[in-house]
Amino acid sequence: MDLSRLFKPSSMAVVGVSTTQDSHPANVIYTKNHLRSPVVTYPVNPRGGMLNRETLYPSVGDIDDPVDMAVIGVRAKFVPDVMAQCIEKGVKGAVIISGGFSESGNHGLQQRVADMAREADFPFVGPNCLGIYAPGHMDTFFLPGERIIRPEMGNIGFVSQSGGVLVDQMVKFAGMGIGISLAVSIGNKAGLRETQMLEYFENDLATRVIAFYIEGFGTGEGREFIKTAERCSKPVVVLKAGKSTRGMAAAASHTASIAGDYRIFSEIMKQHCVAEADSEFELASFCESLSCYPKGILGRVGIVSLSGGHGVLATDACAAQEVEVPDIEPATAGVIRENLSPEIRAIAGLNNPLDLTGSCVDEDIIAAVRHLARDENIDCLLALLLPYSPGISADIGAKLSQVARNEGKPVIAYVPNEDKYKIIIEGFELNRIPVASSVEGAVLMVKALKRCRPC
Repeated sequence: MDLSRLFKPSSMAVVGVSTTQDSHPANVIYTKNHLRSPVVTYPVNPRGGMLNRETLYPSVGDIDDPVDMAVIGVRAKFVPDVMAQCIEKGVKGAVIISGGFSESGNHGLQQRVADMAREADFPFVGPNCLGIYAPGHMDTFFLPGERIIRPEMGNIGFVSQSGGVLVDQMVKFAGMGIGISLAVSIGNKAGLRETQMLEYFENDLATRVIAFYIEGFGTGEGREFIKTAERCSKPVVVLKAGKSTRGMAAAASHTASIAGDYRIFSEIMKQHCVAEADSEFELASFCESLSCYPKGILGRVGIVSLSGGHGVLATDACAAQEVEVPDIEPATAGVIRENLSPEIRAIAGLNNPLDLTGSCVDEDIIAAVRHLARDENIDCLLALLLPYSPGISADIGAKLSQVARNEGKPVIAYVPNEDKYKIIIEGFELNRIPVASSVEGAVLMVKALKRCRPC
């Protein structure tokens, strides 16, 4: 099934545009894409007429030019007729934002739409969803453009049953500087489901990490998803909802999902190399880390800190996340000491975590990271930087990035997320070194690499 013109269309029909209600979801979608998108956008209303000097087409079939995809925003009972028009017209796919299907008990209506699409090999997203956000190209979310915080173009493909969770996660991604390749809200997933999206992103050159918010699966669907994820060459991250009895009931009323036994599904994900995030914050941290380091590690961390307290906090966080902080070889400690500045050689703590003290300079940090990376007991490094230390320069991010590239082991940095330190953060990010704004966040990035290691 070719989904390229559904997710990256050249033309779009928005069905259900109102002549009297500017805030109608279809109007919001039409206006955003007509005025701000490179996609040619056609408004459709059964009454026809004009809208802001633009022709309103009575049906999709009345549009003279080819239409790649349609956004359907009519009442649920009219959706089958609109879908039939799209199929007859040769439209290549649709987003059904309309609610009132299985989540409201109308299982027969949803099944009718799904059957029509399957017989015509017609892909669609929804119903009961926000649809698709393709950065710089298209936005079918029925949310006013001025209220949405949009991430930049990046390499995270994100699929969510919940439109609200999707939008909220986009806010978090934008705040962390994480870009997305495509974001899709699949709602009741009567059409495209997680497994089909996984297959699409596997072949999408713009996507390096595939993330999901999942409320539940149909019978046998979870097994199919896990098998597909195991074969996938890209890291797969899952935030699973419906873990508790009440959460399962809420999922059923939200998107008519069968949440299933969470404990079994969680254990299966671990066995099949799917990185499960335990929270929205973890999901964002996992995505950032895996977008830079997709291969995964055993999880043996060397910590370099400018503050003993930060080293202790990181060690405790590693223990809580089951990340190992091993002893380093005596030879490693010796060579690091030899390469430190004379001023701190006698006062630096060279156990793991390393405490270089607030008197260190760039060259001390570089020496510690370089030689710690060469220790056979270490497969990932945490650099906890306090940029207000007097000996630290604005170039430390770029300098450590060069060390990371040369040594070939993942380096994850902690730098307070303040404008004053932006040049240091950019020194890492421009060189594809993940940066966390908290010690806990940095440890979660290591956890992601451990969870996504080869099984």
